[in-house]
Amino acid sequence: MGQIDYYKVLGVEPGLEKEKIKAAYRDLAFQYHPDRNQGNPAAAEKMKQINEAYAVLSDAGKRRAYDALRDQYGNAAHDRFRKTYTEQDIFTGSDIHQIFEEMARSFGFRGSDEVLREFYGKGFRTFQYRRPGLFGGGFLFFGSGGGMGRGRLPLSSGPLAMLAGQIFKKLAQATAPDKGGDLIETITLDAEIAEEGGPYAFYHKREQKKLIVKIPPNVRNGQKIRLAGQGHPGKGGGPPGDLFLKVRVSRPLLDRLKKMIS
Repeated sequence: MGQIDYYKVLGVEPGLEKEKIKAAYRDLAFQYHPDRNQGNPAAAEKMKQINEAYAVLSDAGKRRAYDALRDQYGNAAHDRFRKTYTEQDIFTGSDIHQIFEEMARSFGFRGSDEVLREFYGKGFRTFQYRRPGLFGGGFLFFGSGGGMGRGRLPLSSGPLAMLAGQIFKKLAQATAPDKGGDLIETITLDAEIAEEGGPYAFYHKREQKKLIVKIPPNVRNGQKIRLAGQGHPGKGGGPPGDLFLKVRVSRPLLDRLKKMIS
């Protein structure tokens, strides 16, 4: 791309907030969109520059790194930056594909996958993740199949690529089957049933239902009775937890004698 300045590519000033940078990118992406510039290689090259500039300047960490190089090396900042950051690093986590999808819905353009593969070749791939309270996405380069990804290192290289791998690992763990948590409730038994055992009616508040619990003979004060599968529900298809009934043995005669003595 030669000696370029990301700020000049987007036509924005340093220090501009992210939303205004995004607005500038949207205007330029619409202007140079390939569906509006068919057969125009100059527009396609301009679109690649715009994408790269936005991916860097819209990310706080990459922007700080670029600004530091720009302050130190001036016009040579881009070359210095690209010696450290591959396309994988630059585009991982970017929301460019989401912006292209918005234009596709609004103006009838092709979808983001088709357009971006046209720019970057088969080595490009989009990803999305969705879970309660969290939605995001981006696109990655796998270093094969032509386009900007050709000749680059595999996805496992680069600090941002490694970070993306850690994020995906955590997301996978978040959706893996997980056993539900256990519950502990306290029940008070008369000394007679604690000694002899027998059925005991327990109202399960969380399930809002009555359970008939079989009390074993000679149950002791503080002992726990386990009810399998009556705890919190599992996550991701995992089994429910257990319910533990902690026994408190009531000794009414002994309690009355203690009160009389005191």
